[in-house]
Amino acid sequence: MAHHPNLDAEMAAALAADPPPPTVLDGLPYEELAALRAERAARPVAPPLPGVVVTDQWLPGPISLRVRTYRPRSAGSRALPCLVWVHGGGMVLGYPETDDARVSAYALEADCAVISVDYRLAPEHPYPAPVEDCYRALRWAADQAESLRIDPGRLAIGGISAGGGLAAATALLARDSGGPGLIFQFLLCPMLDDRNTTGSSREFAEAVTWPRASNLYGWAALLGPLAGSDEVPPYAAPARAEDLSGLPPAYVDAGELEVFRDECARYALRLIEAGVSTEFHLWPGAFHGFDGVLPHLALPRRAAREQIAVLRRALGGTSRRPATGSEAPAPET
Repeated sequence: MAHHPNLDAEMAAALAADPPPPTVLDGLPYEELAALRAERAARPVAPPLPGVVVTDQWLPGPISLRVRTYRPRSAGSRALPCLVWVHGGGMVLGYPETDDARVSAYALEADCAVISVDYRLAPEHPYPAPVEDCYRALRWAADQAESLRIDPGRLAIGGISAGGGLAAATALLARDSGGPGLIFQFLLCPMLDDRNTTGSSREFAEAVTWPRASNLYGWAALLGPLAGSDEVPPYAAPARAEDLSGLPPAYVDAGELEVFRDECARYALRLIEAGVSTEFHLWPGAFHGFDGVLPHLALPRRAAREQIAVLRRALGGTSRRPATGSEAPAPET
C-alpha cells in the first residue's frame, strides 16, 4: 500500500522497513473473532514500567468484570487522583494488558492511580454492555475510594480509539445519572460517530491501521441494524449527543491521516461551544494510534510527553469539587 504523501517522513521510513501486521476485519465472520483475539493476545506487549504496582481485581456482582489497577510504588498510602482508563480495539478487540506500558507511564509520571476496564466486547455483548461496564467501574472507583487509596474529588475518565469513545459516553452517562463527579475527560483519537459521513471517514478507505471498512465493522458489531440510523443514543455514539454542557474539561486529539480526524475535531469544537474547557490537538502526518505503533520515534514521543503534561495539569494540585449533572465544572487553574 502506498502511504499518504503527508505521512510523517520518519514514520513512513519505519513503516516501509517494518510494516505492522494487518488486522483484517472487513468481511470477517463474527464467529472467527475469538481466534483473532487469541492471536492478538499471543503477541508480545510492552510490560508495565518498573516502579508501578499492577493488580487485577474482579468487581462483585452477577456479571464478572475485571479491572486492572496501576499505582506508583513510591506513593505509599497517599490518596492519589485516579484515571479510569478504557482500552481500544474497535469495540470488538483488545484487553487491558495491551496498554500496560502506556498507563503505567501515566501512573508513574503523572503521579496518579489508573483503573483499566476489561469491558465486554461486541458483537457477543452489543450496546449497552460496554459502556455499562465502564460506568460500573467508574462508580466502583468512587465507592471504594478509601480502600483504593484514591481521591474521590479527583476522578477522571479516559481512553484511546474505541476506548476514547466509551470514555466520552461514560462522561455523558455520569453527568446524566448524577455522578460520580469527574474533573477531566482524556480522549485520545476517540471513536465517536457511527454515521461515518465526515470527509475523513470517507477519505481513508486505505489506512495504516484503521481503515473505513474496519470502522464500519466495529460499529455494526456494537449496534447491529441500528448503526447509522436515527435511533442511536448518545451513550452508544457520543457525537449524537445534542447537549454537551455540564461535562468535565476535556483533552481530545487525533491524527491528520485517520478516519476519526473530523469527528474528533467537531466534537472538540462542540464541547467548547457548550462551555466546556477543551484542548484539541491534531497531530500532523500521523495515522491512527501512531504513538502506540511507533513509540520510539520523534512525533510519537512528542505526543507521549504531551499526554503526560496534560494529565499532570488536569489531575495535579489540591482536590477540586467535580462537575456533576448540569453543574459547571470547576475552572482550571
